[in-house]
Amino acid sequence: MDYREARILIVDDNEELCLLIETILRREGYKSLRAALSCEEARERLGRERADLIILDVNFPGEDGFTFYQDVCRREEIPVIFLSARDQDEDRLTGLGLGADDYLTKPFLSRELILRCAAVLRRTYRGREKEEEIYQVGSRVVNLSAGTVGIPEGEGMRTVPLPNKEFQLLKLFLENRGRILTLDYLAESVWGENYYGYENTLMVHIRKLREKLEENPGKPQWLITMKGLGYRLNK
Repeated sequence: MDYREARILIVDDNEELCLLIETILRREGYKSLRAALSCEEARERLGRERADLIILDVNFPGEDGFTFYQDVCRREEIPVIFLSARDQDEDRLTGLGLGADDYLTKPFLSRELILRCAAVLRRTYRGREKEEEIYQVGSRVVNLSAGTVGIPEGEGMRTVPLPNKEFQLLKLFLENRGRILTLDYLAESVWGENYYGYENTLMVHIRKLREKLEENPGKPQWLITMKGLGYRLNK
């Protein structure tokens, strides 16, 4: 996957700054750029189309960027770079402590923005460019190189994208097909050593994966729960 094909949503109430960021990134080769001038508008856009990265201002009248991130972005597992005029360590640590991928202080150099975006996208979607295998899971076709699942629909195939965390989980299951993967192993592999508290989030992602892989998600045939142990993707 070419990271410059990523869908980037810029959220800032300064329209001129949004246009500037769009111009900088478009010159670098990014093609899918959208802007929102408020958290409410950003939430509406996310309801219509997926984003691979959000560049998010902290300061808004009413709902701030931190609150928006906690409500929407973290739940949907979208990488975020906070953008703020604040240069206080406390604010920077707050953003990073919430799980944001980076924090950029205004004013910033064009090259710095470009490098930060590239670093986050490469890190988040690493492995997609190298993996070229296609897997069959029942009637579904998993294309890891494209990060998609093909679902039969009529005489054709409907393709749905895999968000980052679902992609990482499914890649683990496919690499260990037929083996039981424990909850701890899955959580640590996806969220790192500080994975405590993500157990419920893991189950949400498992449910979403089943919606893509199973003909009847309520009675899974492929992604099976092993009570007291974890999960297994059947061969």
